[in-house]
Amino acid sequence: MDSFDGIIEFVAVAEANGFSAAAKQLGCSTSHVSRQVARLEKRLGCSLFARSTRLVTLTENGTVYYQQARVLVVGLQHANEQVNQQQVHLSGTLRVSAAGGFAEHFVAPALMKFGCQYPELSVDLDLNSRLVNLLEEGIDFAIRYGELNDSNLIARKLISRPMMAVASERYLQQHNTPKHPVHLKHHSCIVSNNDSWEFNVDGNKEVVKVKGRFRSNNANVVLDACKKGLGVAYMPKSTFKEAVESEQLVPILEPFWGQGTSSWIVYQNKRFMPLRVRLAIDFLVQHFADWDES
Repeated sequence: MDSFDGIIEFVAVAEANGFSAAAKQLGCSTSHVSRQVARLEKRLGCSLFARSTRLVTLTENGTVYYQQARVLVVGLQHANEQVNQQQVHLSGTLRVSAAGGFAEHFVAPALMKFGCQYPELSVDLDLNSRLVNLLEEGIDFAIRYGELNDSNLIARKLISRPMMAVASERYLQQHNTPKHPVHLKHHSCIVSNNDSWEFNVDGNKEVVKVKGRFRSNNANVVLDACKKGLGVAYMPKSTFKEAVESEQLVPILEPFWGQGTSSWIVYQNKRFMPLRVRLAIDFLVQHFADWDES
């Protein structure tokens, strides 16, 4: 039976393209993964990986072995899940990357709710606006907003996020209320992720290039700047919900609001996915299934 030792580690290294990344996914040390793979190679009498200082790739023998070994690993994973499907016990650490007001106010509480269901599970939520490399940093999945450019990732739609334009009453009294999106060229606009704002004009998309004296990639900062009268802001409706209801901000240009983009869960395309990751993704998708941005 010891001939099965190291197979899980081998498959993880093959799919993560490295020992360190595989160790993060498995929740163990890099040295442990290296030892297990080395012992497996010794038993098989051949090298499974070609190693260099910066790159780990499968050898010809390794590729053939991986194609068979991954079937065993996935089969074992499914067998374990079926045995425990009535009472699942999740452990280890779930690592998630997200950013922005939606992540802070809605995704974080949802992950807390998920974590409460599994006392042995740890959740590591990194709220950072930088674009992380999921594989290199050992991130299980990320919450991203807008257009997705990485074709190597699997994306599951979380919610749609229609837009809203707002400004403070003080700002509008000083600078007048814009009646058409093109009027924004003469206003101070608070820029978040981009300065090209897309509106719906007579059923067609119209992009207006805006500028202003305040910029931030954090939705909460943009919201505060707008409340203080620094200009017009244009972000998903939920960002402004409380401020509009409390009359701190005034909706403007309503007939022209765009459909916006979506928030997505993105993760690596790999067959060996820990159960905690798959269940967390399914939980979030279900949790936001009835989301209403209005």
